[in-house]
Amino acid sequence: MGRVRPGGEGILFSPLDSIPVIGAGLAGSEAAWQIAEAGLNVSLFEMRPEHSTPAHQSSDCAELVCSNSLGSTLPDRAAGVLQTEIATLQSMLLEEARKTAVPAGQALAVDREKFAHAVTARLEAHPRIELVREEVQSIPKDPVCVLATGPLTSEAMAKSIADLAGSENLAFFDAIAPVVTGESLDSDIIFRASRWQAKEEDGVSGDYFNVPLDKDDYEQLVDALLSAEKHPIKDFEAQDTHAKSFFERCLPVEVLASRGRDALRYGPLRPVGLFIPGSGKRPYAVVQLRTENKEGTLWNLVGFQTNLRYGAQEELLRSLPGMQNAEFVRLGSMHRNTFLCSPKLLNSALEWEARPGLFVAGQLSGMEGYLGNIGSGLLAGRNAVRKARGGPLENLPKDTLLGALALHVSEAPPEGFQPMKAEFGILPPLPRGIRKNDRRKVRAQRSKSALASHLESNPFPNPERHSEKPCSQAHTK
Repeated sequence: MGRVRPGGEGILFSPLDSIPVIGAGLAGSEAAWQIAEAGLNVSLFEMRPEHSTPAHQSSDCAELVCSNSLGSTLPDRAAGVLQTEIATLQSMLLEEARKTAVPAGQALAVDREKFAHAVTARLEAHPRIELVREEVQSIPKDPVCVLATGPLTSEAMAKSIADLAGSENLAFFDAIAPVVTGESLDSDIIFRASRWQAKEEDGVSGDYFNVPLDKDDYEQLVDALLSAEKHPIKDFEAQDTHAKSFFERCLPVEVLASRGRDALRYGPLRPVGLFIPGSGKRPYAVVQLRTENKEGTLWNLVGFQTNLRYGAQEELLRSLPGMQNAEFVRLGSMHRNTFLCSPKLLNSALEWEARPGLFVAGQLSGMEGYLGNIGSGLLAGRNAVRKARGGPLENLPKDTLLGALALHVSEAPPEGFQPMKAEFGILPPLPRGIRKNDRRKVRAQRSKSALASHLESNPFPNPERHSEKPCSQAHTK
């Protein structure tokens, strides 16, 4: 097997002895699993723990660094439809996410540590996967390779990618929400409920903690966010030559507050469907907290990703009703994310058109969100197998969300391109005459039918199932 040559022009493996997958995040982990399950050997490279990132806290594969939610489980919502699609395509990561789920209403949220541990154990136990703990500093020259280095691509690899792309990569900053202990919250003020719990059900437990804000509370919060001390951007961009901007789908809460006095209460702090126990009244605004682990001891502030300095964060958050004694397990932070201008580079099979056999997965490819990352890894892994075996590449139907995402990142206008998550708006229009209330259901059924027909006429190479070796026997470097 080839070895990393620091600063070299690329790694060359013996042709198809082992397909390299670079990066063991959500996309890389899923890609490696798909390739191995199809009967091919995989070298899965992960630079942690030798080289960590500003956002990761462990060396586990598939670590979630922002929210712990994979989105709605409702079968007629975009996230629910995409979950159904990748489950049909036999996603290992979605399987582990469901096993490690924590209460989150009608959403799939996971215990971060248990999820990452479980995925890592599955990968280490697979007889066709070698998990190599080394940094790859340049794109391998192998006939088939999956590049899934993630939004926190190292500087050396980012330069290699930019050199191949022929232009600079785009970069934006992504912010992480704080996490507090549940026992430090004042339950006399902060109430548990899920949205649209009936008013007469006061006292009935829900999946979220809710911090109710009246108008004065809300106005004081907005003022504090606008005036609080923030980390200067330069702290995060030292020696970074990439373009820089905030990502619209993960804006720091203070940036959102700067867009208008009511921006927060019509955004992440919207109070719709929530009623204060005892009074039955709806709060003016509400800060929600979602559980981080199965034990329900850790809670993250939903939509409260921030770039405020740590001292300012603690002072501001402890000023909220019921959070005066909040104990912080993790404070919010901001880190650099990198992605390709994919419409100039990739086709809908996620293959780099100027470098056949090189597949790109994860947020680097322009698919945003946990489910999109998993789905992109799944598609890139399946196509790596097809490429290695000399077969035609797989293009999923445009009526499926995963297929529509792949089309978007390959065909969207390149000017101002930014990553896209699963949304019904990227699907082809529905026929006329379908009632508005029926459209989600029709889209979900159309996706299911299209994927079933596709798989029947385009069977994936028969996977070779293998017994997994005990984790203690995993072959890692």
